[in-house]
Amino acid sequence: QLQLVESGGRLVQPGGSLRLSCSASGFIVDNYAIGWFRQAPGKEREGVSCISLSGESTHFADSLKGRFTISRDNAKNTVYLQMNSLKPEDTAVYLCAAVVAGRVDACPARVTLFGFWGQGTQVTVSS
Repeated sequence: QLQLVESGGRLVQPGGSLRLSCSASGFIVDNYAIGWFRQAPGKEREGVSCISLSGESTHFADSLKGRFTISRDNAKNTVYLQMNSLKPEDTAVYLCAAVVAGRVDACPARVTLFGFWGQGTQVTVSS
């Protein structure tokens, strides 16, 4: 019941844009900081970005800064990930999760503090 559901993933050409959505089920998003993660084939899960209750964003990887933007709409109980200038190496299953330990309103550096993981949505960047 207390889960997050991702949507919006699809096949897109290199250089294209895509907007992913993370919707809450069983709780309200504006009580938690929310993070986006991704897992490419044969690779471990890595953090993408996180947004706090105050709207401040944190980029887990400098390589994604300037291309990916995280935002939230508390009225719709949804967090978004806008992805621009997509590259083939961005191909992965994208997941969202909420901070469930420590300061749940702020973005932590530790992935272990996230919970309520969604099932993920597939993003494929290819010609």
